[in-house]
Amino acid sequence: MTRRRVLVAVDGGNSKTDVAVVTEDGEILATGRAGAFAPQSAGVRAAVDVVEEAVRDAGWAGAGRFDHVAAYLAGADLPVEEEALAREFAARGFGPDVVVRNDVFALLRAGASRPWGVAVVCGAGINAAGVSPGGEVARFPALGRISGDWGGGQGVGEEALWHAVRAEDGRGPATALADAVKEHFGTATVEELVLALHFGEVDRGRLHELAPGVFAAAGTGDAVAAALVGRQAEEVVVLAEVCLRRLGLLETPAEVVLGGGLLTAGHPLLMDLVGAGLAVRAPKAEPVVSGVRSITGAVLCGLERLGAAETAKARLLTESNLMDT
Repeated sequence: MTRRRVLVAVDGGNSKTDVAVVTEDGEILATGRAGAFAPQSAGVRAAVDVVEEAVRDAGWAGAGRFDHVAAYLAGADLPVEEEALAREFAARGFGPDVVVRNDVFALLRAGASRPWGVAVVCGAGINAAGVSPGGEVARFPALGRISGDWGGGQGVGEEALWHAVRAEDGRGPATALADAVKEHFGTATVEELVLALHFGEVDRGRLHELAPGVFAAAGTGDAVAAALVGRQAEEVVVLAEVCLRRLGLLETPAEVVLGGGLLTAGHPLLMDLVGAGLAVRAPKAEPVVSGVRSITGAVLCGLERLGAAETAKARLLTESNLMDT
């Protein structure tokens, strides 16, 4: 009997790392989860340690014996970072064939009906990438404000705090965001939170927690909050438009997969603005809100790398629990 080849798919995110061990015919043998995948802060070796922990959580003995490693990872924002991570996987003996790419490509494969299109992820941060039918790639450095990015939960939260401070001290217009900030962090004033952030008593990374309050305030007609939602929609639209233009797809019907917490939460104003913006700037684009977890996209990419049959991909999508949270 011919041995079935086995791949391990990795979805490394800012809050958790998921792995799935899958056969070439689409059978899921094991799944596991570990902590955040953070090579830029923890280093490459420590980040891959987390993947090994997730493999152990799946009950898989050792990291090796995989015919293919399909690793789609947050923090792999540049080709040089993808290469460094791939070398570390290979050095650990995960397997002879390793592909490392940014996690936005897994989102694209998970949400699109075909292996090409554009994906925009707007979660804690924001990023986008596209793949043409011929395999050409459009992507961004996605290094935050220094590379021209704005938005995601962290960007929206930081901007909300900026407006709340100015509303409280009189430099800016009144906004419900001031009360939203105080209520969320349990402070008497906005300035109290600012000082807590300054002295390290509150982690600045928590500012992304303010994003839901921004959308709630926008829904009540608060002008400042609504402007922030509009700015976020504009960033999503321009990322998609630029990817489509770079790939020569503006005049071609193409899917734009929308993923990440801010885009899958169903905020009516945000989604209406994104849809309206795409209709004007990329009228042939078809926005698709992804209801499939990125780990599924990583598995699909891995199966395609192994040359698996279409029946294997269909089996994965119809029988798996990889869509569960």
